[in-house]
Amino acid sequence: MIGTLRGRVTLRRPPHLVLEVAGVGYELEAPLSTFAELSGGDGEVKLYTHLQVRDDTQQLYAFYSERERELFRALIRTSGVGAKLALVILSGLSVEEFSQAVATRDVATLKRLPGIGQKTAERLLLDMADRLDGLSGGGTSGGVMGEAEAALAALGYKPREIAGLLSNLSPAGRSSEELVREALKKSLGRTS
Repeated sequence: MIGTLRGRVTLRRPPHLVLEVAGVGYELEAPLSTFAELSGGDGEVKLYTHLQVRDDTQQLYAFYSERERELFRALIRTSGVGAKLALVILSGLSVEEFSQAVATRDVATLKRLPGIGQKTAERLLLDMADRLDGLSGGGTSGGVMGEAEAALAALGYKPREIAGLLSNLSPAGRSSEELVREALKKSLGRTS
């Protein structure tokens, strides 16, 4: 199995890219979120990968973060969700936004994504609720929001609880400690 690749992106045509590693060009499919992270420069990048082997084809998928790859793997285990639809979901929502949609049972957000109707949205909400708890540690976001998520996880909160506690809290001009305090107040039902 190929877990990660490190190399230089030589072709970008979403959802396809070619990553050159030691003279070998790997053809990969990736969500738009990965392309957004790759937008700057021609330097070396590390991508997390998932190899899907079928009777008639082998496809390698690439993700900028390990959490995106884990969400992709959880999504393709859901009945009616294949790799293409999983890429659509990851292209339209960040891991944090998807987790929040599942935590708040927000069917409307999922239905806005191409290819997702009422039944698929409801199935995703049902099936993914427990699977999101298994996504490995660390924040889904960078910066102070990611630090706040990690701190809440260390306090024993599950990913969907963290998404709910941090929803509607803006990290702008705040430290991770301030965000955690606000989230804990929210958890205890205090608003002041």
